[in-house]
Amino acid sequence: MIMTADRTDQIVSTNPFNQQVLGSYPRFDLRQLDSMLLSVSQAQNKWQASTVSQRSELLLSLGRVLRQRQHELAVLVTAEMGKTLTSALAEVEKCAAVCDYYAQHGPAMISEDAVVADDGVERFVSYQPLGIVLAIMPWNFPFWQVFRCLVPALMAGNAVLLKHASNVPGCALAIESVCQQAGVPDQLMRTVLVAGSAASVLVSHPLVNAVSFTGSTEAGQKIAACAGQYLKKCVLELGGSDAYLVLEDADVDLAVKKCVTSRLLNNGQSCIAAKRFMVHNSVYGEFADKFLQAMRGQRLGDPMLPDTDIGPLARADLAHSLAMQVEKSVRLGAVLLCGGRQQSLPDESAFFPPTLLSDVRPGMPAFDEELFGPVAALVRVRSEHEAIALANQSVFGLGAGVFTRDLVRGRFIASNLLQAGNCVVNDFVKSDPRLPFGGIKASGFGRELSHFGLREFSNIKSVVVSP
Repeated sequence: MIMTADRTDQIVSTNPFNQQVLGSYPRFDLRQLDSMLLSVSQAQNKWQASTVSQRSELLLSLGRVLRQRQHELAVLVTAEMGKTLTSALAEVEKCAAVCDYYAQHGPAMISEDAVVADDGVERFVSYQPLGIVLAIMPWNFPFWQVFRCLVPALMAGNAVLLKHASNVPGCALAIESVCQQAGVPDQLMRTVLVAGSAASVLVSHPLVNAVSFTGSTEAGQKIAACAGQYLKKCVLELGGSDAYLVLEDADVDLAVKKCVTSRLLNNGQSCIAAKRFMVHNSVYGEFADKFLQAMRGQRLGDPMLPDTDIGPLARADLAHSLAMQVEKSVRLGAVLLCGGRQQSLPDESAFFPPTLLSDVRPGMPAFDEELFGPVAALVRVRSEHEAIALANQSVFGLGAGVFTRDLVRGRFIASNLLQAGNCVVNDFVKSDPRLPFGGIKASGFGRELSHFGLREFSNIKSVVVSP
């Protein structure tokens, strides 16, 4: 998605598939921030006094509105950032499902936890809202990334201020519209359309109590520094270069299916996509051949059409940057088996074909960096030990996986040896509201989803009542 500002007070959205302008949106005047946040704070004070039953009913209403408007919202997502309509429909449904999940389980997650003792003193843990949570969200899952923060934040009694990515302004405003239609109290959830450079102004505002950021590691470092300066609680979900181990006893057909699906999810633009594949020498040839066949079989095209597998990347500059990473990896010795930036594509095109690199090793962008697009990197290994060592030889630590028929072996590797916040055996990493989601190292800190995510933006208060 190419975003330009033809006037300083406007944000212009462009469809990455056909370069057509979708709309022009007024940029938020930061001089109005004080009065707006005062209104949000007042709404949060009232919401804090609501019962958990009232919060659950609101979340159920949010889910209903999402399902009622599912097709409309999915079309908007596809138009603004280029993922296939099938994927966009699934994204909106996932948002509705997380509303249902927290409506059902949220009340128990924030109920008081008693500490049992026999000395006549009452001790318990109480969970209280922090206030206004600033959500700085990316474009790759423009609804899901917001709702996985918004829903637990509302359940905990907080208000939410959304600063969305500049190339999905329509989605940002549609989320606010969904909230209004569902009956979210006035001013409790607000969207501000501002450039990324304005993030520090929002983070530093005294009425903002906490920050949830999803995006690049570089941007996350800046957000964390600003939040730290003002002593604001923050959760960061940053980049990833997820490694998947394909061991000598793996079901190769299963591994190929799962790895290709993960690598091409969302046109390859997912922080938790499988990106590096550590394949044991004994099955390397078979895995590489079948992976190559699957990549070559993908159909690029109009993301609105049901037979399209891969749509454009979200912006043309992203395709250009990805091409530079691939080309540098090839210069350093990687072998291009398919794909790469096709010469027939014009410079302004946001398309990037499914690409497979072999003979990848440390020191190449395909190994060391996050490749945010449909590019897979094959690494040949001679042992389980080497596979684990190379998987962990990364600044990132978001997700990882292992394929093996020995489930005891796979469980041990996933739970004890792989350095990541989310690990799987014989599958690919997916966010699940029942489980905490987040990373370590340069992939960030803090957790979203499950009770961990709900309590991240709660004051976990110890209370002691003596007779």
